Amino acid sequence: MKKLFWAFLLLAGAALHAQQVTSPDKNVVLTFKLSANGEPTYELTYKKKPVIKTSKLGIDTKDVAPMLSGFTVDKTENATFDETWAPVWGEEKSIRNNYNELLVTLSQKAQKGRYIRIRFRVFNDGLGFRYEFPEQPELNYFVIKEEKTQFALAGDHKAFWLPGDYDTQEYSTTTSNLSEIRAKMTTAVTPNASQETFSPTGVQTPLMMKSKDGLYINIHEAALIDYSAMSLNLDDKNMVFESWLTPDAQGNKGYLQASAQTPWRTVLVSDKAGDILMSRTIYNLNEPTKFKDVSWIKPVKYVGVWWEMITGKSTWAYNDLTNVHLGELDYSKTKPNGKHAANTAHVKEYIDFAAQHGFDAVLVEGWNEGWEDWFGKSKDFVFDFITPYPDFDVKELHRYAASKGIKIIMHHETSGSVRNYERWMDKAYQFMVDNGYNAVKSGYVGDIIPRGEYHYGQWMNNHYLYAVTKAAEYKIMVNAHEAVRPTGLARTYPNLIGNEAARGTEYESFGGNNADHTTILPFTRLMGGPMDYTPGIFQTKISAYNPDNNSFVHTTLVKQLALYVTMYSPLQMAADLPETYNKHLDAFQFIKDVAVDWDQSYVIEAEPGDYITMARKAKGKDEWFLGAITDENARTANITFEFLPKGKTFTATIYADGTDAHYEKNPQSYAIKTIKVTSKTKLQQKLAPGGGAAISIK
Repeated sequence: MKKLFWAFLLLAGAALHAQQVTSPDKNVVLTFKLSANGEPTYELTYKKKPVIKTSKLGIDTKDVAPMLSGFTVDKTENATFDETWAPVWGEEKSIRNNYNELLVTLSQKAQKGRYIRIRFRVFNDGLGFRYEFPEQPELNYFVIKEEKTQFALAGDHKAFWLPGDYDTQEYSTTTSNLSEIRAKMTTAVTPNASQETFSPTGVQTPLMMKSKDGLYINIHEAALIDYSAMSLNLDDKNMVFESWLTPDAQGNKGYLQASAQTPWRTVLVSDKAGDILMSRTIYNLNEPTKFKDVSWIKPVKYVGVWWEMITGKSTWAYNDLTNVHLGELDYSKTKPNGKHAANTAHVKEYIDFAAQHGFDAVLVEGWNEGWEDWFGKSKDFVFDFITPYPDFDVKELHRYAASKGIKIIMHHETSGSVRNYERWMDKAYQFMVDNGYNAVKSGYVGDIIPRGEYHYGQWMNNHYLYAVTKAAEYKIMVNAHEAVRPTGLARTYPNLIGNEAARGTEYESFGGNNADHTTILPFTRLMGGPMDYTPGIFQTKISAYNPDNNSFVHTTLVKQLALYVTMYSPLQMAADLPETYNKHLDAFQFIKDVAVDWDQSYVIEAEPGDYITMARKAKGKDEWFLGAITDENARTANITFEFLPKGKTFTATIYADGTDAHYEKNPQSYAIKTIKVTSKTKLQQKLAPGGGAAISIK
């Protein structure tokens, strides 16, 4: 009886420290409190429905006492913030940043009063929180053993997940209940150039879920700086996720020095799927841009010498040698293989095509020495990023592109040799400036060198940011492939205009992406920033380019058009070959017309894994573009035009799947028509299996 009485008193004392903060619209409620033994916990509700049940917070450390329990609340502070800011580029010209904040200061008396802070920001569409470690006598350097942040879910939700991996997100999304993750993990893990899975129930973020009572929930992180990327490990008996950080070569999860803070942990929630797509909370949790001058950062629409190599029609390599040492081979004395695509004459053809159709730039891959002997090798010296093959005339192509008003996009494949890239980085960026390049596509294919480091660890995350900030010194924009998935850092560093960090269009040539793939990515991968997905494939049978490749693109031609609206990016590629576009110039017109920067965006209807219909207003123009996509199932998109100005009539050009279109059987069937529309118009548009619709409105 006495034990029960004292337990009651302890719990009552803990309850005294319970703090609540609500969102500006009162729908989201965060509750913070300490457990009986001084463990920080939080709960989250949305419209009185549980989103996150009581979940523990804390950091387990190796070299100092853990920051898990024994805390008391020293102080709580509340604040309200409301601003509107203008992104350099984006899905809208202005973003509102409105939240209520709770800052809790916690001390551990047993550790000579060592203290930490946990900062919560509650938005109308969810929560962001982080740990902060102020400079203090009892805390200086420390090593993270594991972050112990929990997300205790209220049910066995439907989830759209990728296997937890330290090196790649290039997996197909698996859709299942949370309780089924363990059983489905084996088939969910497919081969990749570099991968390291960690748990039979581990998944990556952004993680999208839907509860049985109709809540859409998304877990991710924001402002990933000087820290390891967070994955989630599921206790599938209790439906509790716990954070799981990417380790380094020694198995440590992070190295911090006070003052410091973690990235924000984010939980987005709504009873409308479209609210998740329209959330800007992850961007709002990042700092404003670090650059005083952003005039050199411009959205880009481009074509490129790329898809023909991906399909196997052409090669990156100049010859077929298998034993190459950097700087020791005179390529002019070797025999070309006859399939090298990045040659001067061929690149000029792409430049001509880009200029003819109003594009901004041409990407060229395979221009530099070293491509013969790199893939799958653990070689520190592969590329120097400044030495072209004999058939690639840098100076002449600079002159020719400039005469046509076209930029060339540089390609830096690091082959995972990060130390080598950093050795060459200043010279490589200066080489770009000297030859008229203002954007680079970087790549990190293969295992990371130094050996034992992972793509998503603290060491590599610091490298990616170093590359972006160094590029900014040269006024160069960066499109990083195989790098960590974005966490809104493009707000702070807007020259980061693109990332891959997911299974892109290239996989259509490697066996295919599922037909529902692009109905999921906007709810997952795109939450933290745009993706260089490289849409626009019109010839969906890869064998048309390479008879030895029987893969096919798992969409209709028209769905490829719609992706320019539903898959937002300020960097959009028309990825197919010019000769193919010349056969379908009527459909290609939509790619020519569609904007890459926007004043406003609207979700008309959406359901993750099934369909998305979005409309966007072009930046500074009275032009709107609409995209509707579906999964493998045919459906009718219910399109309203309420986003148009009232009282005006517009001409809408509709690019639709043909009546017999099917992503497997007849992907190139399409029809184009024009109609008059107003803000009151309602349209029922049929979408073929794996299909879509694209509409331009002027």
